[in-house]
Amino acid sequence: MDNHYDVIVVGAGHAGCEAAYAAARLGAKTLLLTINMDHIAQMSCNPAIGGIAKGQVAREIDALGGAEAFVTDAASIQFRILNRAKGPAVWSPRSQCDKVWFQRCMKLFLERTPNLDIKQGMATSFLLDGTERIAGIVTNLHEEYRCGSLVLSSGTFLSGLLHYGMTSMPGGRAGDPPSDDLAQALRDQLQLRVGRLKTGTPPRILAKTIDFSQMGEQPAETGTERFCYFPAELYDGGPLPSASHKNMSCRMVYSTPATIDIVKANLQLAPLYQGKIKGIGTRYCPSFEDKVVRFPHHHQHLLYLEPEGEFTEEYYINGISTSLPPSVQIPMIHSVPGLEKAVISRYAYAIEYDFLFPDQMERTLADKRWHNFFTAGQINGTSGYEEAGGQGLVAGLNAARVAAGQEPVELARDTSYIAVMIDDLVTKEIKEPYRLFTSRAEYRLHLRQDNSDLRLCRWAYQHGLLSGKKFAWYERYEARLQETENYFRTTKHQGKSLWEQLKHLTGDPDAALPFPLEPDVLNTTDPVDAKVLRQLIISSHYEGYLKREEASIAKLNGLESWKIPADFDYEHAKGLKNETRQKLIKIRPTTLAQASRIDGMTPAETALLQVLITRYRKNNQSA
Repeated sequence: MDNHYDVIVVGAGHAGCEAAYAAARLGAKTLLLTINMDHIAQMSCNPAIGGIAKGQVAREIDALGGAEAFVTDAASIQFRILNRAKGPAVWSPRSQCDKVWFQRCMKLFLERTPNLDIKQGMATSFLLDGTERIAGIVTNLHEEYRCGSLVLSSGTFLSGLLHYGMTSMPGGRAGDPPSDDLAQALRDQLQLRVGRLKTGTPPRILAKTIDFSQMGEQPAETGTERFCYFPAELYDGGPLPSASHKNMSCRMVYSTPATIDIVKANLQLAPLYQGKIKGIGTRYCPSFEDKVVRFPHHHQHLLYLEPEGEFTEEYYINGISTSLPPSVQIPMIHSVPGLEKAVISRYAYAIEYDFLFPDQMERTLADKRWHNFFTAGQINGTSGYEEAGGQGLVAGLNAARVAAGQEPVELARDTSYIAVMIDDLVTKEIKEPYRLFTSRAEYRLHLRQDNSDLRLCRWAYQHGLLSGKKFAWYERYEARLQETENYFRTTKHQGKSLWEQLKHLTGDPDAALPFPLEPDVLNTTDPVDAKVLRQLIISSHYEGYLKREEASIAKLNGLESWKIPADFDYEHAKGLKNETRQKLIKIRPTTLAQASRIDGMTPAETALLQVLITRYRKNNQSA
């Protein structure tokens, strides 16, 4: 049996799936190792892809040739664009998914992928080659798999501990075992700094016990828009079987003061407030008991009831994640209008797990010490399927490159939310699960959900991530876009160019055009032409603002071009504050731009560091 691979990916959550698929696309012989073959790409929490900033990331993964958007469209049971009332810069697509269909489609998609083997097994330790290279992994069945590069995407499984009130039990998630041996191997064998984080999930309830008449309805949006940029036939393995019901409604309801009173009366049973949970939870997705304590002036909280799929009666209650015991969860749920008789099919719980402090890795997602070891997803301190998928794609790309003897590559911060996230992870101090927001990006007008293909497809093709057939389709779209823009700029109606008149549509792609279109210019019933028109309306409306951002991007790129030598001596860099010096030593930024984003780094210190780097280069050249 041949147990040698170019790339091994451990963990088949959303990060692992994208990592394995990316490596295989580059031609690397790849192994995806998972504890349970039937839980590949499991939607352990809410059954949805997208949302604020997350929708942008899912579209970026698609533009980079990844799988998440394609599988989402197959499994979607509701599609919406969030933030429609605001400008296009913060519009975010979101799909409610059939969680079982999503998992099965991703499994089928990966099984069809050339160069990729998927096997069931639990990694327990590493095979090492000296002090800078990982040679492979050992499983719980004492099998050895050797590799050129390794990607670890372990999710919440490293020393996972589930909390139901004051009752705790080991688990990677409900129904799956934890990975304790591998967690210890990260400490003992790789000597990495490990921390502890916490997340949670809400109860699931049965539809036949819900009174929907007391709730508001949130139906799917009508229209042809979806996550994918490319036609289904251009994806590897051909079209996936699609969920038949595409417009299942979500419901909205508020908790009551009685819900809050129940929580307050039982805080002594909350492990979060009794010191039993040591891991830090995300500030932006708090448990319900955390909302009650932190926001005492709020007497109700909005909850969303989301269907988990076509062929199940279970509903996910978004907004009431809790670690309180089942005996408290029942009256909590019954205190909500329409849920007075609800039956809980799965109780909520909190989970603690190990993660690696991400300042130990490069922006390529390679470990700074173990150069062929890459990490992606919640092990890096993030939360969310989309953030995990974006990291997985970058980790898989670079793992394949390193295994082939090539240098790893970085995505630039001005090109994608994925790059913003990775740069934040390795540069900022991560004390809680990181969550991506549009506000984290300096260049939101450039990093829109509608133009991910224009930003990333060419880069993806150049680096082997995007297939030739997809890139050919993209180039035809790009040429059509440029041709139509030229027409709009040079054609006049009532004394003004069509381009100038587009600007008055306030970026709304569904608004009626203020001028007639000649029949041979655009066929707006054609999906490609409709996409061209939407893109031009948004681009024309933001043209002035985009030019200002371009000036800022040029300045950023100037700082990015200032590479910091790997052996630069911060210890004796005079003029820097001690706190700044210690952070620079810890993070070891690769460029002046990255250094400028370190917490506490002032513009004056950035300028001083630029002078010190210049002096260092001159001294080395003269030597």
